[in-house]
Order: sequence, then C-alpha cells, then structure tokens
Amino acid sequence: MKQKIIVFLPAHNEEEAIGTVIQKIPRHFHPNVEVKVLVVDDGSTDRTVEVAKAAGADYIYQNEQNKGLGAAVRTGLQQCLQLGADIGVMIDADNEYPAEQIPDLVAPILNGEADYTMGSRFLGTIKGMKWHRRLGNYFFTLLQSILLKTWIYDGQSGMRAFSKQAMEHAEIIHDYNYAQVLTLNLVRKGFRLKEVPISYQVRTTGQSFIKFQAYLSRVIPAIWKEMRRPVQKVVVNEQAHKLKTARS
Repeated sequence: MKQKIIVFLPAHNEEEAIGTVIQKIPRHFHPNVEVKVLVVDDGSTDRTVEVAKAAGADYIYQNEQNKGLGAAVRTGLQQCLQLGADIGVMIDADNEYPAEQIPDLVAPILNGEADYTMGSRFLGTIKGMKWHRRLGNYFFTLLQSILLKTWIYDGQSGMRAFSKQAMEHAEIIHDYNYAQVLTLNLVRKGFRLKEVPISYQVRTTGQSFIKFQAYLSRVIPAIWKEMRRPVQKVVVNEQAHKLKTARS
C-alpha cells in the first residue's frame, strides 16, 4: 500500500513564485509513495489561486480573509489529516526553499528515525540572507535550544515534514506565526526531531510579512505562553514505514 504524502504551501499573494515551487515538487521519487499538493491560500488578493491551479495543485483551501501564517499552517496540518496523509510536508510558497529536496526531508520519517523534520539552512547553504535576519534566526534558535535542552540549528525554517501522529498532536497557539511554538510543542510532547541540511536562497519575488519589531512583540509572548502550558507526553509510534527512500 502506498504512503500518501501531502505537500502543503501556505500562501498569501505569491502569484510570482508559487507556480515554480509547485512544479519543482518531486511527484515520483519512490514507487510506494504518492505525492499530492495542497495550497492554503490565506486571503490572497492577486492571482495566487489561479497560478497554483495551472501549475498542478491537487487541492486548494481558501481563507476569505488573511488570518496569518500560523493560522494557515494550522489549517494545512488539519487538511492533510482530513485528506488522508500519512506524512505532511510544509514548504513556503516564495521559492526560497528547495522543493526538490523534499525526498531528503521525508526520508527520516519514512525510515522511522524521526517524527518531525526541519530543513536546516545553517547545516546546508544560505545565499542572500541579510545580517539582521540571520541574527534574528540565531537568537530565536538559541532560545528554543535552551528551552528544550537540545541543540537546534535552524528553528525558523519554512520547510518541515510531519508524521501522521505528529500532525494529530501538533498545536499552534497563535495565528501570526508558527515556527517556534510548533517545535516547542512537538518536542515537549516527545516527538523525535531531526534536521536535514538544505540549500537556501533568499526570495527574489514578493515581500516577506516579517517586520522585526512586530515579530518580537508577538513571538516572544507566544513562546512564553507555550512554555507555561502543560503538555501531555505522547506515546510515539516508532515503527518504521519500511520504505527505501532511494529515488527510482
């Protein structure tokens, strides 16, 4: 029986890049893996949905109004479960992350080595990231490492994969963003995290939603709230999917 992987792209006004990302997603990298693409359109006012459909998106979920990246990722995880995904993969729609490396990202989950993976730019390569963005990444990644007492290299990655069980238990407690609270939530519940080196190049189209002061004022309180919330440890199913992930 094939494993179903759903790659979901949270998107807000990404008409210039989303088609390229969808077309780069590997669909046939293993004979026992079926890959589908879901776009979570977060209230776009441009041609994001039209371009995504033309590029081959299998599913489109649309929010009438912009709710925020955290809300879009939460919806993506919920939709993956409803659509029967065994593994969910999230990738930003701005073409900064290498969609062609999705097989590398899901391999530890397919092999039963991890429940939650993140594509690590700092273990791989980074091109064009501005110094203040790099410093912000270092700061928030270090903070997560201290809170979880485990070393993380890239806590803000926009490319992640989840086992079905991780998706079922993942909680994102605010709508603005997801990156830190999601990792804190899953690791505290006992899910196995692994980082996978990826290549990264800063966006050449569109505009990032991140504004440094707004980011600090919203993300730090969310981290504080997440860490004060009691969480229940999950009995993680460590059974391997028994798939060889070599490309066919």
